[in-house]
Amino acid sequence: MAEKFLTYKGKPLVRKGDEIYYGSMADDYVIMLRIVSSKKVGDMDVAEKVLVQLMLTDNDIPATKRIVKKSEKTGLYNAMDIAAVWLERALREAKQ
Repeated sequence: MAEKFLTYKGKPLVRKGDEIYYGSMADDYVIMLRIVSSKKVGDMDVAEKVLVQLMLTDNDIPATKRIVKKSEKTGLYNAMDIAAVWLERALREAKQ
């Protein structure tokens, strides 16, 4: 039975603690979002500052050199918005 992942704009989202991976590890690039800080809204923790990193998925490249682009955004929505654009562009350019 195939695992089902939560998706955003057709690409899988996988969360582990304060890190969210967006995209498929089978592709050339993936986005890592790290929740740097959060605030309480009612009884829920809401992401406040989020680090967005476009990364190569090639394990032969050292981890520090895999990061292609990074930025810090306010709120998860803004972070996901830029992540989707970066990932789509990087995957399109990789196919050319």
